[in-house]
Amino acid sequence: MDLRQLEYFQMVSRLCSVTRAAEQLHVSQSTVTLAIQKLEDSLDIQLFDRSQKQLSLTTEGQIFLQSVSDILNRLQDATAEIKKYRQLQKGTIRFGVPPMIGSFLFPEILAEFTSQYPQLQLSIIEESSSALCQLLERGELDLAIVNLYQPSLLLETLPITTEEIVACLPLSHPMANSSIINIQDLQNEPFILFKEGAYNRQIILEECKRHGFMPNILLSSDQIETIKGLVIKGVGISFLIRAVARPNNDFTAVPLSCPLHLQFGLAWKKDKYLSKAAQAFIKFITEIICPPITIQ
Repeated sequence: MDLRQLEYFQMVSRLCSVTRAAEQLHVSQSTVTLAIQKLEDSLDIQLFDRSQKQLSLTTEGQIFLQSVSDILNRLQDATAEIKKYRQLQKGTIRFGVPPMIGSFLFPEILAEFTSQYPQLQLSIIEESSSALCQLLERGELDLAIVNLYQPSLLLETLPITTEEIVACLPLSHPMANSSIINIQDLQNEPFILFKEGAYNRQIILEECKRHGFMPNILLSSDQIETIKGLVIKGVGISFLIRAVARPNNDFTAVPLSCPLHLQFGLAWKKDKYLSKAAQAFIKFITEIICPPITIQ
């Protein structure tokens, strides 16, 4: 039994004629006759009453037609649904962003993407880059913007932007007006860092260790606004990328004498099937990074 046999059976049932069905299907009459015979043989039952001049369904044929019609209708609906996904008229991308990206870079990217592809949806979660990489590796996310500080061998990555880390100090801090700060001069300050697993935290701790001290970590948070608020209140100092620290006049952001940077990029699992929607997002990001050249 195959799909073509079911289609031929449905057409013959509708027209009560093999000849007319063959004409409608643009095949030979013998092709339709053979298909119906094979279908009856596989079912071991007679579907048509051939005793009269005009074909008619047997009782069993009528019951079978109901199921066949349902199957073919479902198949038609499924085909139409898949066509929407293929033509990017429908689709969902499981997407991840780390907190710092979520606060400055991603909103702009999302706004532009949704204006180009209004029918596509992004199901977004916010986690640290390390957690997002694990979700990508397990196939629980399609795409994520992550810190590329320690790239995974299981992931494909597409660099997007590189951002400088700056020291964030309350306006009342003695070094608030400095043009540059040596991280060693901050060793007695209370630090407010991202939680364990964040690459921003890891880079700061490694830099402190390189300068011969372990900082006093007063508290850890994944919330950008919480960190900013604590710095403003003079509870401690922190380290954010310049793009996140810049739009605030309530605290000061000072570059480090030994500049530290974070590189962010789009990531997805190697050899994993990517939906048309996910492929469209990758293409969209690629065109942002390397806009197509227009030849005039």
